[in-house]
Amino acid sequence: MAKYEFTSNLLTGNAIIDKEHRELIDAVNKLLEACSGGKGAEQLKATTKFLNDYVDKHFAHEEQLQQQSSYPNYTAHKAFHEKYKQTLREITSGFSDAPSFADTTKLNGHIGVLITHIKTEDKRLGEFLNKK
Repeated sequence: MAKYEFTSNLLTGNAIIDKEHRELIDAVNKLLEACSGGKGAEQLKATTKFLNDYVDKHFAHEEQLQQQSSYPNYTAHKAFHEKYKQTLREITSGFSDAPSFADTTKLNGHIGVLITHIKTEDKRLGEFLNKK
């Protein structure tokens, strides 16, 4: 299964957000590797938990930065975060020791949504924060 790369088009210009995005992509890659590599249920469960927890942590950091800076798109950004977390939990809650092709396809599609969000909305946030 192909891995995601943190490339320059994902840079927001905010060191905290960019560092966490790198870590998030690393966590995604570990989960995809566990899914496709026949890893045991315990490793898959731990990796899934880590990814869900990390998304919570990262989104909370972004939202804190938005509130502190009076970011005008905070409400919409937070709404995206809430929906994204809910869907990620729904997708990963059904993972067993051997997720199906459909499970990993859903996960990949959902990661694609996050990558698009980073390239658009998080870049806008980074630009806004850099002007402050």
